[in-house]
Amino acid sequence: MGVISAAIIFAGAFAILLKSADFFVDGAVGIADIFRIPKIVVGIVLVSLATSLPEFSVSVQAAYLGHPEIALGNPVGSVIANNGLALALAAIIGVSIAVDRHILKSFGIFLICSAFISYAFAFDAFIGRTEGILLILLLAGYYYYLIRREISKRTQEVRKEGSSDPKLKRIVVFFIIGAVGVIISSRLIIWSGLWIAKILRVPEIIIALTMIAIGTSLPEISTAITSALKGHGEIAIGNILGADVLNILWIIGAAATVNPIRVNPRTIAFAYPWMLLVVVAMVLLMRHRYQLTRKKGILLMGLYVIYFYQLARWIHG
Repeated sequence: MGVISAAIIFAGAFAILLKSADFFVDGAVGIADIFRIPKIVVGIVLVSLATSLPEFSVSVQAAYLGHPEIALGNPVGSVIANNGLALALAAIIGVSIAVDRHILKSFGIFLICSAFISYAFAFDAFIGRTEGILLILLLAGYYYYLIRREISKRTQEVRKEGSSDPKLKRIVVFFIIGAVGVIISSRLIIWSGLWIAKILRVPEIIIALTMIAIGTSLPEISTAITSALKGHGEIAIGNILGADVLNILWIIGAAATVNPIRVNPRTIAFAYPWMLLVVVAMVLLMRHRYQLTRKKGILLMGLYVIYFYQLARWIHG
């Protein structure tokens, strides 16, 4: 296959991605409205789980096939891209987004703690199966607490009313079609993009640290932008917060469980501090007046540009 064919597939898949993200967001908003669940919670639990499947697939397969640098670098790089690119674009393109202070206080702290725990496990450049399982259990425990807390806020009457809503089936179908479309089109974009890079003889390490991380974040990027444009910014915020935690705990944990991860200490020394910096900056910016504004989006984007510059220097260092 030549560059032109790969470019056509890339463009077509991107068009499908945008339309699928449109269905996906509409479905997520409909579910939130029917069950009277805060949109940010739907974003954290449902949307983020679907948009994180490409990262999960790539990292677990990379771990199984014996490519630990990709297995770990993909989720860590995706967290940086989620915050510095996807969330930044949502803030820049959309209007000022109000942030649920109660959710952010608890989930923001959990996200930062999870990032530091993951760093502690990876500090010796090795994440074993036991550590991977502990990361997954930490995620499962918090999600159990989060879902039970939200369910307890609603009465049995509201639950029955929501479950019998005639629009529910149509909304769920839209959500599923959108999710499947986002995942498949994202994989096509990643595949065709990697093929183009291979034809143009771009070094593999650059592909792994840039195209794969950004490519697997395309569902988050498209969903965040679509949510912001449709005026559902809380879906975008919830999606990124949830995707960050899933990358840090679920995806790294699952990859290490499949095959213990051992990488070059230089990878840890560069990637993890940057991930921590971007995550902490994102949470602090959102906690300031509990608004995500265009200026804050520009700050996050600026941080991502600096990261990319430092990444280029690190690669050639």
